[in-house]
Amino acid sequence: MNEDGQTALQRMLYLPVSGKFLIALIGASAWMGFSIWAAGPWFADLQFHVGPALAIFLVYGIAIIPGFMNAFLAISLVLDKRPPHRALSVYPPISILVAAYNEEASIEETLVSIGHQKYPGELQVIVINDGSTDGTSLVVQRNQDRYPWLTFVDLKKNGGKARALNIGLKEVLHDLVITVDADSFLYRGALANIVERYQADPPNTRAVAGKILVRNSRQNWITRCQEWDYFHGISAIKRVQSLFQGTLVAQGAFSVYDRAALAEVGGWPECVGEDIVLTWALLKAGYRVGHCEDACLFTNVPSTVKQLVKQRQRWARGMTEAFIKHPGILLKSRLSTFFVYWNLLFPWLDLAFTFGFIPGLILAFFGYYWIVGLMTLALLPAAFALSLLMFSIERRMFRKTGLVVRKNVQGFFVYVLLYSLILQPASILGYLDELFRKPKSWGTK
Repeated sequence: MNEDGQTALQRMLYLPVSGKFLIALIGASAWMGFSIWAAGPWFADLQFHVGPALAIFLVYGIAIIPGFMNAFLAISLVLDKRPPHRALSVYPPISILVAAYNEEASIEETLVSIGHQKYPGELQVIVINDGSTDGTSLVVQRNQDRYPWLTFVDLKKNGGKARALNIGLKEVLHDLVITVDADSFLYRGALANIVERYQADPPNTRAVAGKILVRNSRQNWITRCQEWDYFHGISAIKRVQSLFQGTLVAQGAFSVYDRAALAEVGGWPECVGEDIVLTWALLKAGYRVGHCEDACLFTNVPSTVKQLVKQRQRWARGMTEAFIKHPGILLKSRLSTFFVYWNLLFPWLDLAFTFGFIPGLILAFFGYYWIVGLMTLALLPAAFALSLLMFSIERRMFRKTGLVVRKNVQGFFVYVLLYSLILQPASILGYLDELFRKPKSWGTK
C-alpha cells in the first residue's frame, strides 16, 4: 500500500477523543453492572450484619466504584494512541523557575542537569532561595560564573513555595515558563521534549506536565514501591486525563506554563497544593492542560513512612483546597470535568478502605469474612492485570527514551498489595487538616 493509501486508511480508522471517551464509559459501566450482580451475595450477607446503608457504603467504596475506575482507566489506555511530537525548526526561548529551601546538598546537581540539556533555544534559569538556613545561597552564587543563563533571587525570609515562584515570575523574560524542583535531575532531552509536546498539543493548551520518576528508588522498601507508583500509576492517570483534554495536576516539580495564562489566573496561590489549585484555575478559565510522557525528571521521594504520610496528606489537602477555591469547575462542560467529579469520590473511597477494608482484613484472620472474603480477593487479579497493562505502556516509553526498567519485584508486590494501607489513611488525615484549618507550610512534595 502506498503512502496516500495508508493515510486514507488511517483517516477511516480514526476515532475522535469523544468516541474513545464514550467507549471507555460504556465498557466501565458494563463492568460496574457485572460487579453489582456478582457482589449480590456479599452485599446480602454484609447487610444482615451492618444494615443496608453501611453495606452500600462499604461494598461500593471498596469494590464497585474502584472497579469502575480501573476499567475506565484500562480501556482508555488501550485506546490512547498519542501522536508523536517532532523536532521544531526554531525552539522558543524558555524561563525556568527553581524555588529552593534548604537544598544545599542537591541544588548544584539540578543546575548541572539543566546545563546538560543543551536546550537549542534561549535559556533563562531563575533560582529563588526562599530563606534557606543552610548553604543553598552560597552554592547557587558559586555557580553563577559557570552558567551565564543563571539568575539568583535571594529571599531572606522563608515565605513558602508559591510566594517564591510568584516573585521569580516577575523576573521572567520569556513566554514559556517551566518549573523544576530544586532536588531533581532532568533526564536528557527533557526540556526539548516538553516544549515540543506543548507546541504540538491543541492550540488552547496552556500547560503541560512532565513525567516524574523516582531518583532514590534503591534507598529502601518505601522508595522502591514509590518507584512503581510514579512509573506507571501516576503516569497512567496523567496519560488518560491528557487524552481527555485536561490533566488535573501540572505538578510544580516539572511542568511548562504559558506566562500570560499564569498572569491571567493570578500566578501560584499561597496554599498547600499550589500546583493543583493553579491547574484547576487554568482549566476553569477554559484552557487545556496536557502531559508529556517522555519529558522525564528524576526526583527524590520520601524515604520513611512518616515522610510519605505527610506528603500524601499534603496532596489530599491540596485537592480539597482546589474544590474550595474553584467549585465552578464542576459546571464546566468538557470531558476533563468527568475526572473532577471522579475526585469528589475519593474521600468516600478512602474512608471505606480505611474504616472498612482494613478492619475487614483483621476480621478475616479470625474467620469473619463479612467485608474481606472471596469477592474482595477476586479483585487482586484485576489489579495485577491493570498493573501489567500500565507496565507494558511505560516500558515502551522507556525504550524510546533510552531508559531501562529496573528489576524491582519486591517494590511491585508492596505497591500492589500494601501501598494503599499507607496512602488512603494518610489522605483522610489530609482532609481533616483542611477541615480543621491546620497551619500550612513548605511540606514534603
